[in-house]
Amino acid sequence: MTGCLGGNATEVKMNFFEQLFSNTVLWCTVIAWGIAQLIKIIITLVVEKRFKFERIFGDGGMPSGHSATVICLGILIGWTQGFGSPMFALATMLAIIVMNDAAGVRQEAGKHAAMLKVIGDAFNAMFAEKDEQVRTEKIKLLVGHTPLQVVAGALLGLLVAIFGIWIFGIEPAVALVMW
Repeated sequence: MTGCLGGNATEVKMNFFEQLFSNTVLWCTVIAWGIAQLIKIIITLVVEKRFKFERIFGDGGMPSGHSATVICLGILIGWTQGFGSPMFALATMLAIIVMNDAAGVRQEAGKHAAMLKVIGDAFNAMFAEKDEQVRTEKIKLLVGHTPLQVVAGALLGLLVAIFGIWIFGIEPAVALVMW
């Protein structure tokens, strides 16, 4: 059976997996997100003196995993594709939207969630002990980020991108002239 890229289907599958697992831009970006989540776990362990499983994949907190991810991705796309490329422009706009959303819209949603929690707790105290069916569900409070958390995530993404370029020997798209 011949694949769309020529060759047989097994060769195409191997090529896909080889490309996927050798994609240093992808893996550096995943590492940036993973380090951000690990830092959140460590901070929770130090501050609350307990392990919270939801911090592994949870949103909110210090540093912003979203910011770390999109900044690392944007820098590495700029490095490998050129900072004048349409791919870098796309990555930059994605980073701006994600970080604005994390610090703006989702932060406000977190404030609303906190107020709704107070209302829900009061409602439960008044009515739920009489009838369990009227009990309100718990609301997720860690939704957005403070500007400091977003900046910390962005700096983490920058550091991971720089170390990724250095450790993996990621070559730039063109010779970069700084001045």
